[in-house]
Amino acid sequence: CSAGNSGPSGATVANSAPWVATVGAGTLDRDFPAYVTLPTGARLAGVSLYAGPSPSPRPAMLPLVYGGGGDNASRLCLPGTLDPAAVRGKIVLCDRGVNARVEKGAVVKAAGGAGMVLANTAASGEELVADSHLLPAVAVGKLAGDKIREYASRRAAGGAGAPMAILSFGGTVLGVRPSPVVAAFSSRGPNTVVPEILKPDMIGPGVNILAGWSGVAGPTGLVKDGRRTHFNIISGTSMSCPHISGVAALLKAAHPEWSPAAIKSALMTTAYTVDNTNSSLRDAAGGLLATPFAFGAGHVDPQKALSPGLLYDISTKDYVSFLCSLNYTTPHIQVITKMSNITCPRKFRPGDLNYPSFSVVFKKKSKHVMRFRREVTNVGPAMSVYNVKVSGPASVSVKVTPAKLVFNKVGQKQRYYVIFASTVDASNAKPDFGWISWMSSQHVVRSPIAYTWKI
Repeated sequence: CSAGNSGPSGATVANSAPWVATVGAGTLDRDFPAYVTLPTGARLAGVSLYAGPSPSPRPAMLPLVYGGGGDNASRLCLPGTLDPAAVRGKIVLCDRGVNARVEKGAVVKAAGGAGMVLANTAASGEELVADSHLLPAVAVGKLAGDKIREYASRRAAGGAGAPMAILSFGGTVLGVRPSPVVAAFSSRGPNTVVPEILKPDMIGPGVNILAGWSGVAGPTGLVKDGRRTHFNIISGTSMSCPHISGVAALLKAAHPEWSPAAIKSALMTTAYTVDNTNSSLRDAAGGLLATPFAFGAGHVDPQKALSPGLLYDISTKDYVSFLCSLNYTTPHIQVITKMSNITCPRKFRPGDLNYPSFSVVFKKKSKHVMRFRREVTNVGPAMSVYNVKVSGPASVSVKVTPAKLVFNKVGQKQRYYVIFASTVDASNAKPDFGWISWMSSQHVVRSPIAYTWKI
């Protein structure tokens, strides 16, 4: 299931039930460059799907308008806010946010604008999303957007003549670095429904995805878009989710005996958290390092998922126990599970579910200890030996018992226990993260850990 497109704000993740794979979105190493050139000589890079002629004959420039309606709403290019007399035949600078990106382009075109620059704000940072706009348009990140805004406002206020710009388009480029990057729009944890389950679970390709298009609607999806095409480029967790669904189908074909939980475990424990520059995954919203609240276990690696080494499996009985731990009534659980006989265990916490990740929620006190149990199944070779490696913040001590797992045969199961001890005052603690990795000569089985403190 899609994680949602309400990022980069925290606690926005949707579809957080533990029996589904919750998928966030990342970028590809493919881009569609376009440029905004100013009379100052600045050539600011962005993206565009437009492949036609420039809206003005080269090298001539067109006037640039920012706030073509005299108020802040017109800077957002909301419907009905642009004055046709002010924007006709000009390039209109629109701030990203509030209404849909493609709607802004429709608003500009309806007012007679010749082109559009769609500039990010702090909420979307440097994330660049290409759309099939109704007119020539270039989307730019916050830094480039701020430069264009500053130029347009200064030029207009200084009485030195109208601001000017030219839009140009560069087609398609490959090998973009860094990639993948977590999409700013991708919804984030923590999980507000059940904080003891870390969500999202993973990310996949979800930005500027080329795929077949039914033709029922135009490429913008707007009613007024009369264009029809067999293909389109769309961004969203509704694009990353089908990627992971396809990989899950691949794993099921290769391992028909694996349960859905086993397949999800393979996807999560083999996911990667470094980009193509060998640096930790970054967040498009601010350019800083991303966390498991944004990418879960990491970006899915289909090849490695075929041979994960160990699996965290979950049975129907385990899910029933999980529902019991949330204080659902027996009739409620019967409706969800379609099972007539429901037996709830006396002791079971939501975090006791045999999940491939950990979400440790410490209580409000200076020192708090949490204990977890996990069971792994060997799907690698017989006589495999795994040693544990733990990484994380100094604010939490972690003890794993046993520290070594020896599997004599394929299909053998082994349990291990983890004690997490908080060593900080909850009132001063902020969410933090770590990893538990089981390492053999052939496999690395990684589980992310999210630490939060109730205050």
